[in-house]
Amino acid sequence: MALEKITSITGRGVCVPGNDIDTDRIIPARFMKCVTFDGLGEFLFFDVRKNADGTDKPHPLNEARFKGATVLLSGANFGCGSSREHAPQAIQKYGFRAIVAENFAEIFFGNCTTLGIPCATAAREDIAKIAAAIEKNPALEIVVDVAKQEIRFGGQSVKAEVRAAARDALVNGRWDAIGELLDGMTAMKATAAKLPYLAA
Repeated sequence: MALEKITSITGRGVCVPGNDIDTDRIIPARFMKCVTFDGLGEFLFFDVRKNADGTDKPHPLNEARFKGATVLLSGANFGCGSSREHAPQAIQKYGFRAIVAENFAEIFFGNCTTLGIPCATAAREDIAKIAAAIEKNPALEIVVDVAKQEIRFGGQSVKAEVRAAARDALVNGRWDAIGELLDGMTAMKATAAKLPYLAA
């Protein structure tokens, strides 16, 4: 089962501003009762997007002009708080394929990488430039180039870092450890068969 080589992500963007956006804000705990992760996308940022009666609050993800965006922009320490894997799962199920922020919480970053979601860090002023360009033209194409470590938009380009280990895993299609394990099952069985202490 060969994994996709994720060298770049291209799509429209949306900015959800703020620092220290934690995993409970990304996916409130009461929605984590699911058996699978399917359907989590509809609850992304639920408490900051919805009123108690289910009507919409003012929020970028509720704006029709940003519908279908696949690149999420935000601030510093994105994904902090609990280590729940549901947070990156909800982001992916909503339709986002890449995240750009000033920096990321460690476990959240790792969980995103194993889902094939690049987490690119960029300077605050550069994120502001991208956000301003998106605000002006929501249909603007954003390219998060994982291999070249840059973001291109509207004829402009800014630097964006993807940590070396994650970048290597993404661009070479080795981002899912379980997938790699399954790919190597034949070799593992052959090795196990040669080990005398595993003999029945």
